[in-house]
Amino acid sequence: MKVALYQEPETDHPGPGSAAGRGAGRGAGRGADASGTSVPPAARRRVHCLLCPQGCRIKDGAPGICRVRVNHGGTLYASSYARCTSVALDPIEKKPLYHFYPGATVFSLGSLGCNLGCGFCQNWTISQADAATVALEPAEAVRAALAEAPRHCVGIAYTYSEPLVWYEYVLDTARAARDAGLVNVLVTNGYINEGPLLELLPHIDALNVDVKAFTAGFYRKNCLGRLAPVLRTVELAVKQGCLVEVTNLLIPGENDSPEEVNALVGWLSGLGRGIPLHFSRYFPNHRFTIPATPHATLLRAREQAREKLDYVYLGNVWADGAADTRCPSCGNTLITRAGFVARAGGLRLARAAEAALEATVEQAAEAAARDAPRYECAACGAEAAVRGTVVAPVRRSGRG
Repeated sequence: MKVALYQEPETDHPGPGSAAGRGAGRGAGRGADASGTSVPPAARRRVHCLLCPQGCRIKDGAPGICRVRVNHGGTLYASSYARCTSVALDPIEKKPLYHFYPGATVFSLGSLGCNLGCGFCQNWTISQADAATVALEPAEAVRAALAEAPRHCVGIAYTYSEPLVWYEYVLDTARAARDAGLVNVLVTNGYINEGPLLELLPHIDALNVDVKAFTAGFYRKNCLGRLAPVLRTVELAVKQGCLVEVTNLLIPGENDSPEEVNALVGWLSGLGRGIPLHFSRYFPNHRFTIPATPHATLLRAREQAREKLDYVYLGNVWADGAADTRCPSCGNTLITRAGFVARAGGLRLARAAEAALEATVEQAAEAAARDAPRYECAACGAEAAVRGTVVAPVRRSGRG
């Protein structure tokens, strides 16, 4: 357990958005509210959590909506700090991230809690219920990830449950991982306030953000949250230079209309047509009993999205080419994927990258410090939108 960041004390009984709530913390310890009315000691120990848009005002002894940020005696604590429900070495494609170190593995950690309440959650047994945990301090996580280097581990992923409510641990571990030469990956619902996000993003290399729908009504009804903060997270991460991929779970009759898909694609393409979009097939889970997404819905959404986005994938479905990366210039298949196994037979090292491999050790080290290897389509030579070293075998250029 660790004292939580982004909190302020309260001295009265403010409702969300009230004037008293906006000024919370300024009169701490006085024993009276702004009107001079006596305030019970328990009320004076309320804490306002500023981490996410839920803005929980938490009484002494209680948790916030996320269940893991807990008020003890007027101080908010991160009760899940260094507590892991899940630890695994995963293919990076499982996150899913298809344009970040293809073919690599990533040391993946999950904890408890979530700041949304999605009725269709696939990981509800850890995000919305209690589960057994093991202790893993940041330094231990970094050592464990480094030990997996022979299995092509490139870094640490914060995933499975919602890592943003695990904020203090993610921040501490990401800093330590970066210092050790590892990359950091977030798999997240994106529901966080701007200040905490901007503090975290400089330590994050890649994100997959789950945009669950593109209407405010869906978020209110099905997730107990709001859409706008999620979109802001994607926009800020792109602006900060992180590699961003987006996942959208298509639920029949809830968020799968052609109009909503068009709206999502239009917004995302406005940030960059090279941002990968994953349409994922829904299956009944948790409190949702709606039948699974028809294949035809996924195929239609993919065709719609390809009009404005270069890289569109289908997840939770077995179909030829659903997870393959194609060259947007010529249509050549750059990377094939069977399950989580990637083969980059359609890529080759770009001329500059190949020259760097043939340089002296000192020259190669200098080049690596400036930039990672660059790849291109083996058929037409167009630059491939891949960040990081491709672990799956690629072609040498063969040019004289």
